[in-house]
Amino acid sequence: MNEDRRLFEQLEGLGGSRTVILGIGNTLKGDDAVGPLVCEGLAGRVRAEVIDAGAVPENYIQAIIRKNPQTLLIIDAIDFGAAAGTINVFRPNQLGSAAISTHTLSPRLFVDMIKQDIEVDVYFLGIQPVQTELGRALSPPVEQALQRLVRTLAEVFVDKAGL
Repeated sequence: MNEDRRLFEQLEGLGGSRTVILGIGNTLKGDDAVGPLVCEGLAGRVRAEVIDAGAVPENYIQAIIRKNPQTLLIIDAIDFGAAAGTINVFRPNQLGSAAISTHTLSPRLFVDMIKQDIEVDVYFLGIQPVQTELGRALSPPVEQALQRLVRTLAEVFVDKAGL
């Protein structure tokens, strides 16, 4: 639970902002499915706008720009060399060669394209995958991280009107 508290403390200041939560990942590739599955777990539970971008986040650039959020939280399986299922918060400038996304469009380029049109604070919530092989299920450590992240984001972005 200590990890959950630390994550909550990193994100709690964002709770009052106009936020888009964007999940990225391929649901057919094991732990890479974590972004879309977090979106599924948050559907109808948070006041933030939740977008499941699947494996093609670039298709949602204009939709994000039109929503003009103050904050963009991007959830993705990112290999940053930690223990399986570790959740880490990154700023775009921290994503270099040490953090590898499984998608073709680089995370930095994706953010740069959005920031050409709007001023937005961007955070990546990276979950360390075990495997991203086609046809595999989520690994147990990433499944546990998924549940922790959904609980934490639901607490930070609680939809008081929906309670």
